[in-house]
Amino acid sequence: MSQGTLFDKVWDLHTVRTLPSGQTQLFIGLHLIHEVTTPQAFAMLKDRNLKVLYPERTVATVDHIVPTENQARPFADPLAEAMMQALEQNCQQHKIRFYNVGSGNQGIVHVIAPELGLTQPGMTIACGDSHTSTHGAFGAIAFGIGTSQVRDVLASQTLALAKLKVRRVEVNGTLQKGVYAKDVILHIIRKLGVQGGVGHAYEFAGTTFEQMNMEERMTVCNMAIEGGARCGYVNPDQVTFDYLKDREFAPSGADWEKAVAWWTSLKSEADAVYDDVVVFNAAEIAPTITWGITPSQGIGVDESIPVSETLPEAERPIAQDAYEYMDLAPGVPILGTKIDVCFIGSCTNGRISDLREAAKIAQGHQVAAGIKAFVVPGSEQVKQQAEAEGLDRVFVAAGFEWREPGCSMCLAMNPDKLEGRQMSASSSNRNFKGRQGSASGRTLLMSPAMVAAAAIAGQVTDVRQLL
Repeated sequence: MSQGTLFDKVWDLHTVRTLPSGQTQLFIGLHLIHEVTTPQAFAMLKDRNLKVLYPERTVATVDHIVPTENQARPFADPLAEAMMQALEQNCQQHKIRFYNVGSGNQGIVHVIAPELGLTQPGMTIACGDSHTSTHGAFGAIAFGIGTSQVRDVLASQTLALAKLKVRRVEVNGTLQKGVYAKDVILHIIRKLGVQGGVGHAYEFAGTTFEQMNMEERMTVCNMAIEGGARCGYVNPDQVTFDYLKDREFAPSGADWEKAVAWWTSLKSEADAVYDDVVVFNAAEIAPTITWGITPSQGIGVDESIPVSETLPEAERPIAQDAYEYMDLAPGVPILGTKIDVCFIGSCTNGRISDLREAAKIAQGHQVAAGIKAFVVPGSEQVKQQAEAEGLDRVFVAAGFEWREPGCSMCLAMNPDKLEGRQMSASSSNRNFKGRQGSASGRTLLMSPAMVAAAAIAGQVTDVRQLL
């Protein structure tokens, strides 16, 4: 088993006890909640006459079901409105901090917690959302949990979990021009598979990650779950500290220096023992795009869709399923694949740096005829900053729609949905069948810059040609 890693240190610091099952009862330092996975959890508390044990350790926002065009209340969707009202009432009753629409801090839960300084190194963090692994970018151990576990954290501030193995995923070198953090994680998942991380925490390390800013690290950790890992993290360093300094909930004054010293002590030791180590060369990573129905079915933008016979035997059945569902032929280049909808946003790629890179591509160009292209900021803060920089005007001039913050078409639990067999170029995190709102809709995952390039060309294109 691993020893001396950040994961081991944080796990041990938050262990309450070992349960008879062999699992650890783990204290959760920060609980993030939203409107979709909480109504049932709060109802279960009410049924048992329980209160929220530490309401000051819970923070709420709304993101999954909020419309990104017309946010006037009541929402047009009665179920969405009911979820909103339930969260508003539950937060008021239990005295939970709540960032509602119009607060100035509402947005996707995995965007607002870091930008407010709520997410900090050494924390254990839980949220009823798969992509809670995002927060590991700060050197936290962050878990996505189910509704019954949301109940458990509300009632006890603890979770029952089995300790994970730790795999060091090392990427070294400088990325090529036009290659982004999204390409790095798609490449890793392509090589290790969607089941490769089962039972593991991924420690992302190496000179490539050291060169990344915090938003890029968040993109990578966000999709650790898509590689099967329970969580992913990066050891905290000066980049982490510079990002956190002076944020609303970050330590200040003398407490800041103490915090930095403690955070630094949590880093994995030089002689730490890992359960596994894999190493990648950054120079070998191209702009990467998924062609199939799992995030591991990815290829470089200059490659062809793999032929079944060239794949491991275990992967051939799902490849055949993907050929049929996506209506893409093996052996055909992915370049030139026709696109119908282009979506820039999500907890993976809806931050200010993502919008800046996409705007660089959009500048001076026009969205191709017949293409629906839209940009959804990850939070109200991101929207305000983008508008202050004029990014919204760049997108609108190019023919993109500029929207309000929310999860939008990432999972389509709101009005933003694919229709019929539409093909989407998406900066989100999942390309499962029906993921973006249509039972037959198709999704190609790629970086925000690649989505912008596809919008302009009306088809999959190599962003490097526009840089």
